[in-house]
Order: sequence, then C-alpha cells, then structure tokens
Amino acid sequence: MTSNDLYVEYFGFTERPFTLLPDPDFLFWSRAHRRAFSVLEFGVITRAPITVVTGEVGAGKTTLIQKLLQALDDDITLGLISNAQGGRGELLQWVLNSLSIEADLTGAYVSMFQQLQDFVIEEYASGRRVVLLIDEAQNLSIEGLEELRMLTNINSNKDELLQLILVGQPELRQMIMRPELRQFAQRVTATYHIGALDRAAVAGYVQHRLNHVGGSGNEFTSDAIGLIHEHSRGIPRLVNKLCDFAMVYAATEERRVVDGAIIEEVLEDGIFLPAVQSAGDAAE
Repeated sequence: MTSNDLYVEYFGFTERPFTLLPDPDFLFWSRAHRRAFSVLEFGVITRAPITVVTGEVGAGKTTLIQKLLQALDDDITLGLISNAQGGRGELLQWVLNSLSIEADLTGAYVSMFQQLQDFVIEEYASGRRVVLLIDEAQNLSIEGLEELRMLTNINSNKDELLQLILVGQPELRQMIMRPELRQFAQRVTATYHIGALDRAAVAGYVQHRLNHVGGSGNEFTSDAIGLIHEHSRGIPRLVNKLCDFAMVYAATEERRVVDGAIIEEVLEDGIFLPAVQSAGDAAE
C-alpha cells in the first residue's frame, strides 16, 4: 500500500494535503505568519544584529524559515544551525561548521574565534554579509546566548558584519527576558511571536491546502472546522494531523465530505492526541 492509497486517489488529489513535513509551497499566509515573515525580512534588510521569532511547536516556524531561504539575495552568506547545544566553544564549532569554515575544532577558543572573524571580514570585503539562522534556539543555554551576542560585536565602522536570526519555542522569549541576558535583549532589534490560528484562519488554512492539491476546498463542513479548531487549538501541525485522519476515515466510509460526525469518530477512537496547553499559555 502506498500513501496515495489512503485517500488521495479517492478524492482526486495530486498528493496528500495534510502531511506533517514543512513545505514552503503549502505556506498559508495567515496574518500572524505574514507578520512574522515581515519581521524576518526586516531583520535581514536592515542588518539588525539580532532578530527573534517564536511560536509553539507546530506553529509553522520551520516552513517560514524555508520560505526565507528562498527569498534571500545572492549577496548573503547563510549559516543554518538546528538544535545546537553545548557550552562555551562548542557553539562556536557549530557556527564554523554551518559556514563551511575549515578550522581546527580542537583548537583554542581564541583561535577559532579569529578564524570566524577573518571569514566574516573577508566576506564583507567581497560585498557579502553573513547571516546565522538558528532554529530551535530555545535549546541554547544562557551561556550560549551570551556567546552569540559576543559574535555580533564583529563589525566595521557602522556596518553589522554578522547578523543573528533566532527561531524557537516560547521559552526562548522567556529566556531573553531574564536579567542576566539584558545585554542580549538590548541587541534584539525585532521580535515576533506567532500565535495560534483563530477559527476563520483554520478554515482558510484547510481550504488553502485542499486547493493546492486540486481539491474544491469544500471537503470539510463548517461544524467539522469548528471541531478541528477546538481540538487543535489553532496549531497548524495539529490541524494537519486531525484533517489527515479525518480524510482517511471519510475515504474508508466512501464519503466525499468530512462533517462533524467524522471528526468526532477520530477523536473518540483516540488516534489523535489533542493540543496540550503550554506553560506560556497557562500563565496568560
């Protein structure tokens, strides 16, 4: 059995509309995602020292990153780091690797820092600038964030030679607001938090993904959308999971439209794990 046997052929789609893999071609421009992308672009264009975008797990942050990578100009040298961890010196090794800088990673910290500085200055002299994009930045330690701040001190007169873009979960924003990171916070030029989709946005999101694969966009009834919004709490990844299961159920029952009853069946069978309230949301 192939993935297309699940329901794609039954509904006449070109592919599954609700996969969990980030795909910029499927990007739905909700108001929150458009604003977040504008903040990312603003950070790059204005040479902001540090730009921060946060959002819950599954909010679409990685998809936005991929969209940004497609939009970057050729005069930008990008270093992409995901899930970096470690103490002083180890993070610098991640940075050097992301920029394909051949360095002795077992050498002294000062030596590695000098190699990074030389590289950044050479890029600047060639008319290029260096942007470090760090995904899952909430995994960094306080020490790691402070080390990154020190990297932004590499500059030439009025020009920022090294820019940082940090993307992560809400805990990242909370970390930055801690007193011991006040110098880091002062270097943050732009920041934005991607909130959950409201009911209307969930309806638009579902319709957008269905249209993208050749659907009519009317495969889900209004009451189904209401239940999807309620149980996903407006988190795109969870919307995808619930819709994916619902379409499998509909195809199995040879039904062309997903209504509230089908969503209830999925929920009652327990194959969909609903959204858990985050610590940040609980505090609000």
